[in-house]
Amino acid sequence: FASIKELRILPRNRCFYWEFVYEKEVVVKPQLNQENVLGIDHGVNNWLTCVSNVGTSLIVDGKHLKSMNRWYNKQVSTIKENKPTGFWSNKLAAITEKRNRQIRDGINKAARIVINHCLKNSIGTIVFGWNKGQKNQIKLGKKSNSEFVPIPTARLKERIAQLCNEYGIIFIETEESYTSIASFLDGDYLPNYGEKPNDWKPSGKRIKRGLYRSGNNCFVNADCNGAANIITKVSRKLSLDLSRLCRGTLTCPQRVYLWSAKKKRSNMDYRCCVVSA
Repeated sequence: FASIKELRILPRNRCFYWEFVYEKEVVVKPQLNQENVLGIDHGVNNWLTCVSNVGTSLIVDGKHLKSMNRWYNKQVSTIKENKPTGFWSNKLAAITEKRNRQIRDGINKAARIVINHCLKNSIGTIVFGWNKGQKNQIKLGKKSNSEFVPIPTARLKERIAQLCNEYGIIFIETEESYTSIASFLDGDYLPNYGEKPNDWKPSGKRIKRGLYRSGNNCFVNADCNGAANIITKVSRKLSLDLSRLCRGTLTCPQRVYLWSAKKKRSNMDYRCCVVSA
């Protein structure tokens, strides 16, 4: 208890939380290669798709998180049915607090997976594709809006940035316009938003969910193609070597599950499972 400096008691959703503020030992920052870069493309089913210029790739699964949000919204809708505006109850407070804890746990696990991947592969730079205000007045349809908007990707991005500062990893945020439709393997030019030339046309095409066909008929993971293009957005400014970012990296990423959906997955470290995507 000698390291505890402060105790906070916080009321939230009809319960109380105790927060202990303590001194943390200074982390010795590892020696990482800042020319090794990890590009991150975010989504819903694939919450984070990560591709590096050292030939590694992984996907942090988001289906479980989406399922939790869907269940929560359904429960809230059922409880509030035929109730007056502003209705709140102990049941709503309990399920809301449970969902908030699960999301906070998912954010911390996903951020730690990304940072551990960087430390393992001596990656000293992270490039996160992000369009500011992308959820404002978004029009993806009623069903897609209910799945995309509640996903706390902004909080996850902030958590990754915090851990990057702790471990001496450079964190770069870049806009991600046209990264999902342009072909990385064909070296397509990536204009910024609002600056697309009239004659610009991508070499490849996203033919179905999760599959992208390049101009020379090579099939790769569509989200990996987007993550690779996010690195390309800053490659000239940072003078990056992308020669090891090849078709194999974009074809077979590892899929990491944040929570164990089955008993056979429960023996994994930090309760996640890694399989080939």
